[in-house]
Amino acid sequence: MASRELRHFCPLVEDSFCRFSSQSNVYSLSAFPTISGSKDLLAATLKGKVIHFRYQQLPQKVRAVAKEVQFTYIPVDAEIVSIDAFNKSAPKRGLVVGITFIKDSGDKASPFLNIYCDYEPGSEYNLDSIAQSCLNLELQFTPFQLYHAEVQEDGKYEVVFLLTGNDHCVHMYKENELLHQFEEQPVSNLFPELKEMQSNVLSLNVLNIPNSCRRLTAFGCQSGYVGICHVDQYSKTVLHEWNMQQDGPISKVVLFSLTNFIEKKGYDGLQQAPSNVPGGESVEEHNLLVTSTIELSVVYRNVLKDGLNEQLILPESDQYDSVLCALVVDVDFDGVKEILLGTYGQELLCYKYIRNGSADPDTISCDPAVQAAGEFCLLWKRSFLSPLLSMVYVDLTYDGLSELAVSSLKGLHILQHSLNQTTALVLDRLRRKVTELENRSNASKTDESHQDHCTEGNRAQNSTF
Repeated sequence: MASRELRHFCPLVEDSFCRFSSQSNVYSLSAFPTISGSKDLLAATLKGKVIHFRYQQLPQKVRAVAKEVQFTYIPVDAEIVSIDAFNKSAPKRGLVVGITFIKDSGDKASPFLNIYCDYEPGSEYNLDSIAQSCLNLELQFTPFQLYHAEVQEDGKYEVVFLLTGNDHCVHMYKENELLHQFEEQPVSNLFPELKEMQSNVLSLNVLNIPNSCRRLTAFGCQSGYVGICHVDQYSKTVLHEWNMQQDGPISKVVLFSLTNFIEKKGYDGLQQAPSNVPGGESVEEHNLLVTSTIELSVVYRNVLKDGLNEQLILPESDQYDSVLCALVVDVDFDGVKEILLGTYGQELLCYKYIRNGSADPDTISCDPAVQAAGEFCLLWKRSFLSPLLSMVYVDLTYDGLSELAVSSLKGLHILQHSLNQTTALVLDRLRRKVTELENRSNASKTDESHQDHCTEGNRAQNSTF
C-alpha cells in the first residue's frame, strides 16, 4: 500500500465572493472572452437570474463587479438549468449566449432553449444588447448540459451548441447564415459518434486534436456508461471507439494532456504520429478523466494508444461525497497539469501525477514503487462552506495569471494565485536561466580557447617542418 502525505497547502487565496440570491447547479457557470482579451463569467441561478461577473480596470487597481443581466424571454417563475457562451469562429464576429430553462405552466413543465446573438454592427459583443436579441425554442425534452464545440466543415471552422437531455439524445444547434439565426440540425451531420446514446448524457467533452482534422469525443451517462470516440472530421467517420460501464452516474468527463503539446508536422501540413500509434494520431498523449457520483474518480492514460485499458485511480476521491466538477490545469506553473476535483462534501482536491520517481521530495511523499509505475497522488485540499458545483480556470484580470472561479451552492468564489509566491517563483526561474546562460557562455569560451590552442600548436609544428 502506498503511503501518501500532504505537504502542500492550496496556492490559491480567495479574492472575492459573490453571493447568489438562490442556489445554483452543476451546469450554471460559463466563461467567455472579451474584446480586451480578458475573460468574463456568466453565473445562473435556479430562480432565473443571470449574473455577469468581471474585473473592472481602474487607475492603479482592479475591482470585482457583479451585475445582473436582464435576458429577455425568461419568465419570472422559470428555473434555469444550464448556460453556455462562446465567440464565433473567425471570420465571423459576435458573442453567442445559450440558456436552457423550465417554465412552470401549471399542469406541466415546459422546457426552452434561448439563444442570444446580436447581428447589429457594433453590438456583436455588447452583452446588454445581446441579452435583448433572443431566439426562443421550445424543447420536447428536459435539458441537461449545454456545451459548445468548434467543428471543421468544408475547410471552415464553426462553433455549434450541443445539448444533452433526458431523451437519450444529444441535440445540435447550428447557425443558419442566410436566416441569421440558430436552428436545430441532425447531430449526425457533424457528430456521427453522438447519433445513438445508451442513456441520458450528463457530461460531454470534445477535444480537437491540434494540427489535424481529427477529434476525441467523450461522454458520461446517467447509467454509468462511458464512451470515447476518435473521429475524422473531414470524412465524418468514427475511426475508433471505446466504452465501459461503471456502477453509478457519471458526473464529469474531461479529455486532457498532462504536458504541453508537441508539434510534429508531416508532408501534408498535418501533425503526424509515431508508427506505433494507431491511425496516425497526435504525438501528444491524450487522457480521459472520469468522475462518478458514488465511485472513485479515475484517469485512463493515453486513450489513443491503449483505449480504456490503462486506469489510474485518484486516491480518496470518494471520501468527500460525490465529485460534481473537475478541471485539469497547471496551478503550480511547473509545466505539468494537476487535476482539481470539486465535491458535494465542500472540498477542493488537487492531484499530482508522479512519474518514474521524479517527485519533488519537498512537495509530496509517495511510495517509490508507486513513483516508478506512475500514479496520481493527493497534493493538497481546501475546504469551503458549501458544496462545490462548477469550476473554470481563466484570466479574469488580464494580468497573465488565471483565476479559479468556483461556483458553490451559496455563491461564486474567485481564487487567485498569491502574488508573493508567484513573484518568488519568477525570480527563481530567472536566476536559473541566467546561471544556465552563463554556463553556456563559459563553456563556449572554453571550447574557443581550446580550438585556438590547437591551431597555434599546429602552426608551430608546420613551421618546424
